[in-house]
Order: sequence, then structure tokens, then C-alpha cells
Amino acid sequence: MDMFSNLADGFAIALTFQNLGLALLGCFLGTVMGALPGLGPSNGVAILIPLAFTLGLDATPALILLTSVYYGAMYGGRISSILLNIPGDEPAMMTCLDGYPMAKKGMAGEALSLSGVASFVGAFLATWGLILLAPQLVKIALLFGPAEYFALFALAFMTLGGVSSTNQAKSAFAAALGLGLAMVGVDTQTGVPRFTFGEVHLYDGLDFLVAIVGLFALSEVFIFLEERHGKSDAEGRSFKIGRLTPPLSMLKACTPTMLRTSLLGFLAGVLPGAGASLGSFISYSMEKRLVDKEGTFGTGDPRGVAAPEAGNNAAAGGALVPMLALGVPGSGTTAVLLAVLLALNITPGPLLFTNNPDVVWGLIAALFIANFMLLAMNIPMVGLFTRLLLIPPRVLMPIVAMVSFVGIYGISGSSFDLMVMIGFGVMGWGLRKLDVPLVPIILGTLLGNAMENNLRRAITIDDGNWLTLVDSPLSIGLWVVAITGFLLPVVVGRRVKAQMHRRRDTEGSIGD
Repeated sequence: MDMFSNLADGFAIALTFQNLGLALLGCFLGTVMGALPGLGPSNGVAILIPLAFTLGLDATPALILLTSVYYGAMYGGRISSILLNIPGDEPAMMTCLDGYPMAKKGMAGEALSLSGVASFVGAFLATWGLILLAPQLVKIALLFGPAEYFALFALAFMTLGGVSSTNQAKSAFAAALGLGLAMVGVDTQTGVPRFTFGEVHLYDGLDFLVAIVGLFALSEVFIFLEERHGKSDAEGRSFKIGRLTPPLSMLKACTPTMLRTSLLGFLAGVLPGAGASLGSFISYSMEKRLVDKEGTFGTGDPRGVAAPEAGNNAAAGGALVPMLALGVPGSGTTAVLLAVLLALNITPGPLLFTNNPDVVWGLIAALFIANFMLLAMNIPMVGLFTRLLLIPPRVLMPIVAMVSFVGIYGISGSSFDLMVMIGFGVMGWGLRKLDVPLVPIILGTLLGNAMENNLRRAITIDDGNWLTLVDSPLSIGLWVVAITGFLLPVVVGRRVKAQMHRRRDTEGSIGD
């Protein structure tokens, strides 16, 4: 009964005029960000972080805005996948396989609306999963000491590359770089400046919000300028949407698919590092094996659209579980949301549900509201969102740059932070050219100090004995999962990634 009373309190917070307006704004902007190829949820949230702080929002309204952007971007990624055969982000890759063939058959409107319904089902069930599972994880996390927290942080770093990662060395390099950047500033225990080079502005360390906006938003500007040459992927193309609502028979046939893949996607999202990409891939693959008796998947089967969309949206909700309950992000976008929480002086983890219940339950209630908003928005407004695909980067990217610069200066009022942001933008551009993942860098800057403090605390408690890090069954279990999560991509990562791209190239090319 406490769960329902807490949820009722959350709805009382979320149903204020301000929070409803922010949820609606976030849903719209998120869908736009998701629909534009290459941006995706991580970049979308990072770009709008300065806006949340410039508006002077408190913790709950800021999170409502940004998580609505997150959910909206997960919805929006399907639009370019279905219409252009170009995924808006990696989780939407599997939607191309049957979505684009449906569009070529003149069923684009039905594919878009069906995928919207599937996204709603996945996200809605995942939000209930968040309500049920997060408090149980909190009970386990209350048993953690410094050694267990250090092992948990190690697990986050070792698994964030994901099962589909093909180069764990680059992921490890990115994590080490992030941890090194976290060392910049005055040592909290000794008071000795580290890596500041006499620059007073660095005594407080590097602002992770500046790092996030630079690495994600500003590097995206550089990538667009270099690779797209100011042209839109949809330039010169026209879209025939057709019927906007799928027939009831199609919805009825796809309902079991949506329910099964929502469960699979949610479980994939809860696992640190698995994320929505794996949730989408597993959902499509399992459903294909289970129901594709006639070999229609890849030729425009509606179930092939519903499966990955329900899976990746459920995974997006599942990734919030470890972030809120343990303080460890389950995906790249939740790492960005973790930075927002820390910037607002709110520490995610087991005490969040006790110390800040208004934030947690207000956020959960807002997720329910955002889901209904997105369902209501994504079917009748499909025509508008498809026309947004025609916006060329030469128009879009200056807006992204302006929001980044104005927002960061509005937060800190420091021109030094703008220079640091540009530096991170150039670094992000270079690392993306080398296929080095950016999320482990962000995670390192976020968790580096907490990881160091827990390591020092654990060793101090046990008089310098390093074996204290593997002294309890809980810490041993975490280390086993961490090492397995690091080695698994080395064994199967290339195969999984190749299979994802092979399916898109072989099946998705039928409509070309």
C-alpha cells in the first residue's frame, strides 16, 4: 500500500501546471531529437541540460523535463528508420528491417502509428517495472559498505561498453581517461592540488556538465560540419504517409509480441551496460525465432516493427532502475541524467528513496504522464515530425551551438568554462573519429571521486589490507559479474554487432 500512496503523492507533484508543461515540452523536443538521424537520446538530453539550468528549475521539474526528452527521443528514433531506412539512433536500427519495407508498400502511416503504440506499451510496462524493482534493489544496496561500492563502480565501468562492444580496449581507455579527468582539483583528504597546473579555476575540478555538453553536443556540431556538408538525409525526398491508424486486426496480432518483448527489453535495460540497443536486438531476434514461421520478418511484417520498438523503449525505462536505486547508470543517457542529479546536489542510490521521495515519485508519475502524452502526440502529429527530417544541419547545428554556449555561460557565468567546453568538444570530435566511446569518459568524471573515496575508506578501515576488496560474498559476486561483463564482449561482441548490421543490410535492403 505504501507504493500506491507514494505514487499518489508523485502524481500530486507531477500534475502541477509547470510540470505538465515541462513534460509536454520535453516530449515534443525529445521526439524531434530522436527523429533527426545521428542525435539520439544521449545528445538530446545533453543539448537541453543548459536549458534546464538556465530556466532555474528545481530538481523535480528539471528531471521531468529531461526524462521526457529521453522517452521522447526513444519514440522519435523510429521515424527516420521507417521513412528513410536510416536509424535515428542505434536502438532504432532493428526497426529498419520491417519498418522501411512497410513504408515502401505504402503502409508508412500504419508502421509509424504501430511503432508508437509498441513504444507506449514498452515504456508503460517498464515504468511499472521500475516501481516494483527499484525498492527491492534499494534493500540490497543498504547492505553495501565501501568495498562493495567500489566493486559496484568497477562493475559499471567494466560493463558500460555493452555486450555489442567490439573493442574493449577503447572502452577501457575511455574509462581511464574519465577517471584521470576526475582527479583534477584539490584532493579532498590531503588538500593538495592535483593536475591544476597553477590554474585557480581548476581547483574545484572539472564541471561534468561542461564536459557533457562539450563531448556530446559540441562534438556533434563538428561531426555534422565535417560529414554532412550542410545537407539533410531527407533532402529531395517526399514522404507518403497514408493511413495513420493501424487496423484492429494488426494491433491484436501484435499485442502478444509487444508484451513479450517489453519484458525482454526491460530485463536488458536493468543490466548495466546492456542498454536499449541490446534490448532491441534481443527482442527482434527472439520474436523472429518464436513466431516467424512463414519467413515474413524482414519483408514488412508488422510484428517486426512492434518487437524492437517495445523492446528498446522498455530497456530505456529499465536503465533508470540501477541509476535511481544504486547510483550506477544503466545506459549512456542515464549517465547524463546522473550528472544532472549530482549537479542538483541530489545523490542517487539507496538513500534517494528516503531522503528525496518527492523527486523519485514525482519523476515516476511524470513518466506515466509523458507516455500518454507521447502516444497522443506521435500518431496525429506524425506528418509534422516527418517534415522536420527535411531540416538541414546548416540550420540545426547553429541552434545546438547557441544553446550550448548560452546555457553553459548562464549556469556558471565563466568564460573559462566556455573554453573548457570547446576543448571537450574538440576532444569528443577526435575520439569519435577514432571510435572511442564517450560514455565511459562521462562516467569516469562522474563517479571517479566517489570510487576513489570508497577505495580509500575500505583500505583505511582494514588497516591497509587490499584483500578487504574481496572479503565479503557480496563484493566477490560483484567482481565476478564485473569481470564476466568485461570479458563477454571480447568473446561474443563482434559476433553480436556483426549480426545486427548483417540483418539490417540483408533484410532491410529488400525495400531499396
